[in-house]
Amino acid sequence: QVQLVESGGGSVQAGGSLRLSCTASGRAFAAYAMGWFRQAPGKEREFVAAVLWNGGSTTYTDSVKGRFTISRDNAKNTVTLQMNSLKPEDTAVYYCACARGAVYTPVRGDLYDYWGQGTQVTVSS
Repeated sequence: QVQLVESGGGSVQAGGSLRLSCTASGRAFAAYAMGWFRQAPGKEREFVAAVLWNGGSTTYTDSVKGRFTISRDNAKNTVTLQMNSLKPEDTAVYYCACARGAVYTPVRGDLYDYWGQGTQVTVSS
């Protein structure tokens, strides 16, 4: 079993930045894909970003392109989401997710095997 723990959430004003990190533990880290999802109040969970095993293939939802950057460090068993130019609509609980097998459509949350407990991101206007 893999445990994922997110950190780095907090409260910032619009235009500010936050850096979220997710650390995997429990067994050797060998995820094919690592992703970030978020869930805002009253809304369903949505895909934010994903990075594949070698760190060279990334996918972002349109609303965060140009503002967020996802990366991973396999040696440290971590995945990071750098969030810049934050907007109030980015307010949500952000979840780290791990897919142990091949994921060809990383926007699909049902393809991920492990999830963190989430970290709150609040962006005020």
